[in-house]
Amino acid sequence: MTTATTMKTRLAGPLKHLPVIALGLLMIYPVLWLIASSFKPNQLIFSDPSLWPATFTLDNYMNGWTGFQGISFGRFFANSFVISILSVLGNVITCSLAAFAFARLKFSFGKLWFALMLVTIMLPYHVTLVPQYVIFNELHWINTYYPLVLPKWLATDSFFILLMVQFIRGIPKDLDESATIDGCNYKQIYFRIMLPLLTPALITTAIFTFIWTWDDFFSQMIYLSDIRLFTVQLGIRALFDPSGSSDWGALLAMSALSLLPITAVFLVFQRYFLEGIATTGLK
Repeated sequence: MTTATTMKTRLAGPLKHLPVIALGLLMIYPVLWLIASSFKPNQLIFSDPSLWPATFTLDNYMNGWTGFQGISFGRFFANSFVISILSVLGNVITCSLAAFAFARLKFSFGKLWFALMLVTIMLPYHVTLVPQYVIFNELHWINTYYPLVLPKWLATDSFFILLMVQFIRGIPKDLDESATIDGCNYKQIYFRIMLPLLTPALITTAIFTFIWTWDDFFSQMIYLSDIRLFTVQLGIRALFDPSGSSDWGALLAMSALSLLPITAVFLVFQRYFLEGIATTGLK
């Protein structure tokens, strides 16, 4: 092999990655601008386009953390964590139970119920919003966390049920039959065999549920009006003044802080997340 051919081979690899790197930088630029601008004084946020602030300040974080109307952003973060953690627990427990039933148990009209469950995946959330709101209003649950958390404990997220059903179908039934011969009932099979093997799918469900719940704004805006119950997303929205007198520094600072929990969750559990995505549905 000639020297020119060797050089071309060595350059071919990095050159192939240049479009991906350029696209990645383009996508991450808004996040970098958000973080950089959160350290700029208000008068420089829109006048200084650089990603390296000419003047660093932590006033935006201190002003934003104090919140408003006597309630700090620490309260909003605590509220978001409560809703997100309860939602994660609800989805992991109930969706895994429903998936185990669909994948392993035999019951009347099982295929019909499974098909109906799949159909609900195609229903936009806005279609069911009005009837759900009417029900929760009749139960006097508006301005509480029940409308945001309770549906997660009723296995309403069909996407995660389907995810786990496909995962369970990839687990040999011989394990169930061996456990049955050893005297295990369905409850013991679920807890002793399925749950340990479902770990990648459960962690994938937990990550998605946490991120989607943490970032949810629409549902929280619909059901919550008491400032003491506000989440991070509603708190950030409250910092925005349509008249144009918003404290942009505080708003950007709190927006940057709101990215930390979901980023940390993904980085800590990304190995299980990728494993769950890669193995779901494989026989």
